[in-house]
Amino acid sequence: MTKPYVKQTIENEVGYIEFFHPAHNSLPGDVLAELAQTITDAGTNDAIKVIVLKSGGNRTFCAGASFTELINIDDAATGKVFFSGFANVINAMRKCPKFIIGRIQGKTVGGGVGLAASTDYCMASKYAAIKLSELNIGIGPFVVGPAIERKIGLSGMSQIAIDANTFYSAEWAKQKGLFTHVFESNEELDEAVKTTAEHLCTYNTDAMREMKKVFWQGTDHWDELLAERAATSGKLVLSEFTKEKLKGFK
Repeated sequence: MTKPYVKQTIENEVGYIEFFHPAHNSLPGDVLAELAQTITDAGTNDAIKVIVLKSGGNRTFCAGASFTELINIDDAATGKVFFSGFANVINAMRKCPKFIIGRIQGKTVGGGVGLAASTDYCMASKYAAIKLSELNIGIGPFVVGPAIERKIGLSGMSQIAIDANTFYSAEWAKQKGLFTHVFESNEELDEAVKTTAEHLCTYNTDAMREMKKVFWQGTDHWDELLAERAATSGKLVLSEFTKEKLKGFK
């Protein structure tokens, strides 16, 4: 399948939400909006006890925001809307009353790192290197920053944000607390994700809901915070520096 999609399947009370885009799973606004809505709906679906977030394909979990859309931004309001795409998904994951398990099977860049950081329990393959490349094009990981900082601390987040050319290994991400386990193959990863998710389904849903509230304590202001961050990125993307950089991606 080469067309972008967001799909949900339910198996043994686990809701598997999968997104895909042929351009290395980079996500345009319409796919992000559908992803946010699918997560929100899964949160209220009584047939689902635990959610797994995954992407299609084997090579890349998510290459971040869609460069095709980024290149066409020509005013701050459009810029804010564009960068709000990932903010809305992160906030949907934060507010979802169910545990979300991340299945990270390959390289993850920018907004994709934000999605991984917004899961409640994140498992990866050894191919899941991470990179925050935003500084390279004259912006920064403003929207995803709070989610990443919450998982790996300000020191880890600032390190990968400044070192914008470097992929950091899945093992590094595990040491920092982003990933719980790193597996040798995607087959092992899938088996572990399935086992973990189905085991969690045997637990008290009320207890898990209350634990989720505890995990995300202190983030109630994120609706406003991430909107402000999206506006910052939306302004910066209009800079001459960024416009020049983006010409190389046309």
